[in-house]
Amino acid sequence: MLLRGMDGNEPIGPQNFCGPFFVLTPYLGTDRRIPHKEQKTMEHLKTGELAKRAGVNVETLRFYERKGLLPVPPRRESGYREYPEDSVQRIRFIKRAQERGFSLGESQELLTLRVQRGTTCAEVKERAELKIQDVRQKIADLKAIERALDKLAATCSGRGPITSGCPILENLNGEL
Repeated sequence: MLLRGMDGNEPIGPQNFCGPFFVLTPYLGTDRRIPHKEQKTMEHLKTGELAKRAGVNVETLRFYERKGLLPVPPRRESGYREYPEDSVQRIRFIKRAQERGFSLGESQELLTLRVQRGTTCAEVKERAELKIQDVRQKIADLKAIERALDKLAATCSGRGPITSGCPILENLNGEL
């Protein structure tokens, strides 16, 4: 089988398989090759592809775009958004930061520090230490809530109808 260039006239032989029109790459285990234009689009991802690779849904991508965490990508002529491949890493970074308690705003700060020239590890560590203080305060607040609920639950025997007066509801109503 003789392959021809984009103009249909120039034969493509082994000497010009990597010419300007084609980069012929065999698929593993086959002799099938893909044109350069198709190969180039593999560097960019459609919305659904990005969401799947990053482990989020499409609405999360839109939300991150609205919040400025993910740059709005250019569109193909067909109207599809075309995300750069590094968007997967960016989204995973945001998700991991959220899992560790960072807000979206704090995640944006960390993303900025990650690429900002002159950023030191001390600056990033400072953000982490501030988050630790915040988490410790939340834990203290939750423990106080737990103690208040324990005390409140201890006032109730758990017997009888509500109409006879439930100490928990009365307390929440401000009657005790």
